[in-house]
Amino acid sequence: MTIGTPGRPVSGIAQAYADRVEVRGRDLTGDLMGRLTFTEYVHLLLTGEEPTDDQRFFLDLLLVAIAEHGMMPTSIAARMTLAADPTALQGAVAAGILGAGPVVLGTSEECALLLEDARRRVATGAAAVDVVADVARTSHEAGAKIPGFGHPVHRPVDPRAERILELADERGVGGENVRLARLLRDAVAAEWGKPLPMNVSLPIAAVMLDLGYPVATVKAVPILARTAGLLAHLAEEQENPLGFFLAGRAEEAVGYEPPRAE
Repeated sequence: MTIGTPGRPVSGIAQAYADRVEVRGRDLTGDLMGRLTFTEYVHLLLTGEEPTDDQRFFLDLLLVAIAEHGMMPTSIAARMTLAADPTALQGAVAAGILGAGPVVLGTSEECALLLEDARRRVATGAAAVDVVADVARTSHEAGAKIPGFGHPVHRPVDPRAERILELADERGVGGENVRLARLLRDAVAAEWGKPLPMNVSLPIAAVMLDLGYPVATVKAVPILARTAGLLAHLAEEQENPLGFFLAGRAEEAVGYEPPRAE
């Protein structure tokens, strides 16, 4: 039984032959190896095209910006998994990446969807300031958080977000999405009655969309980048084990409360 409507049974990414490997229509050993950097290769894999100078620069920048952030839930989960099974490096990496969701690490995808919807509304004739004001008001009235705002550590600003926007200005790549992100920051401050820090996720989404990346590729950046960070944590974990220490501290911090007798 087939579930859903299948696509055409073809892939345009790669094919291995006896004497060569072809990737996106290019010869891996005869062309790509030795010519493309890993960042350029990632762009080719994701989009099927080689990057422009600006696309390469910002993809590189965004990967660096989000790769590491200290002892976060993703790295703690990875370390504890490796402590439990020191042979399962791949499992420990997977444990960390599985936590990439709308609260930690994966918010850039939600930001991209928000910007895409705002841009669509503006394209139908709505004023950009009215659109972002409506987004802020609707979220605030519902008691919901707006993707791309707030951070438990970085206050009053997220330095990574500010640097991305600064470089977007310097290189002249900021378009409608970066403009909407900045307008949304103002609208959020007005609605909440105080500035909320724009975190790194919103500039990642805005710059990627302005550079022509599809929404579906935006979440790939934090996932790929944090994989590198996790591998660093796991290399350190093998030299200086902390996984069981972290688990022990969690056990100490969380008390047991038995059910009350009726």
